[in-house]
Amino acid sequence: MPVFKNRTASEVAKKVRTFFSRGAGFGSRVASGKQALRRVAGKDGELDPTREVARVPRSPRESTPVFFIVGHQKSGTTWLMKLLDSHPEILCQGEGRPFGREWRQEQLKKRRASYPPTSLYNAIASSEDLRYWVERSVWSKRDDADQHLANLTRLAVEYFLTQQLLKSGKKLVGDKTVLHEAEIVEEIGTIFSEAKVIHIVRDGRDVAVSQTHHKWNQAEDQGGGGKINPDQLAKREAYRQDPRALLEKGEGIFPEGWLTNHAAKWSDKVSKAAKDGPALLGANYAEVRYEDLLERPEEEIGRLLQFLGADASERVVRQCVDAASFEKLSEGRKRGQEAASFFRKGIAGDWKNTFTEKDKRDFKVAAGDLLVELGYEENHDW
Repeated sequence: MPVFKNRTASEVAKKVRTFFSRGAGFGSRVASGKQALRRVAGKDGELDPTREVARVPRSPRESTPVFFIVGHQKSGTTWLMKLLDSHPEILCQGEGRPFGREWRQEQLKKRRASYPPTSLYNAIASSEDLRYWVERSVWSKRDDADQHLANLTRLAVEYFLTQQLLKSGKKLVGDKTVLHEAEIVEEIGTIFSEAKVIHIVRDGRDVAVSQTHHKWNQAEDQGGGGKINPDQLAKREAYRQDPRALLEKGEGIFPEGWLTNHAAKWSDKVSKAAKDGPALLGANYAEVRYEDLLERPEEEIGRLLQFLGADASERVVRQCVDAASFEKLSEGRKRGQEAASFFRKGIAGDWKNTFTEKDKRDFKVAAGDLLVELGYEENHDW
């Protein structure tokens, strides 16, 4: 068996694949699937139902084509996921939350939410029993326990994604990985360095508006698991009754102090991901703007499909764009028509219809530099 000491998770995965694909000493003693079937078959070649079919270990693929869609919450990650999943060669169906070593939300256990309460990396790294085993096992006690846990995370991520890929019959598999922590892309670059990453970026002011509506729509009184205080409940109902009247009062839709905090977190996560991607992943990193997907979806999806190595023919690109259009995702609404839905409005620049003068100042103080750097503003005179 190959030695994994002082190796990165990516190197370990490659060694494991090579080990199994070559047999590594015992492979010659493992029968092929056809041989196993022949051993339980009768003289006429029919299977004997009274005999158990031998289970043959499946050799891992030489190179699993894995990618990750990353982006701040409410930046279009779900829309991009659905666009790519519509491709006949691509499986991209959910938010598995594989990365985020420190990310956990204990309240999700109590809500019985559909999402796991921790990332996969956190579940592995925070397991006391697993750490005890690694630290005390004869196979690993002289090594770096954290490195082993990172290696196990890599192998687990590849295992779960690859199993679903094999069932689907497609060629590439991707996970929608929201930037719950600023270090997500850094972790991918360290643990899964050969994976491709698509970072979707959206104007942080629109992100703030979309996130607030999402919180309103997911509140407990709407059938969700989120909690909103009486002040936010009153703002939500006033907005739904007459949005213009609420904004003309100068109150805005955000809780006191929330927007500044949100803008700072958006700036930290997006700026770090944008720097770590090229530095750690090089040509395996790509960016796309939510606004560009709205304006020229076929051009942008074609570019991303080429980046992933998938069929980017005009027919297939058109198929993806049509299958995940706003009208279909929102069950018939046109862009700009608002509803209390996950796919609420589907436009860019909606913050201009929502932000008060105070909101503009608060966001500028916390994240104005990044807006200028990303080109959402030419200067700070907004």
